[in-house]
Amino acid sequence: MYRDSKTRWTLNLPYQKPPLNMNQRLHWAKKAKLTKNVRSSAYFLARSQRIPAYKHINVQLHYVPRDNRRRDPSNLIATQKPLVDGLVTAGVVPDDTPEYVTEAMPKIHPANKTTTARMWLTIDASDPKQG
Repeated sequence: MYRDSKTRWTLNLPYQKPPLNMNQRLHWAKKAKLTKNVRSSAYFLARSQRIPAYKHINVQLHYVPRDNRRRDPSNLIATQKPLVDGLVTAGVVPDDTPEYVTEAMPKIHPANKTTTARMWLTIDASDPKQG
């Protein structure tokens, strides 16, 4: 997790594969538990980085899988959504509506034999919220 001079924040997520995807058929209680965990991860990572409140943010989930099998980036939206909810809970933006958040399609990077599977969330922010 770091911040560069262009107000880009990167949250390295504690997942080697997406905990939620659009193709899962989970029991509602298990899905709720996973969703809460993903949301809490974003909340605690944002708070630990002391990300301030912004007027608007652009977010994108990134995933480097362990192999190069075919994958559909839209399936990762099920993980990206609770991550954005966690940023709202952390006070980064007031709500997850388009007025405050633009969500880019999640990006799946090619697998790399020298690195392990990993996920991260990038947050590109506009001017900090005043008052």
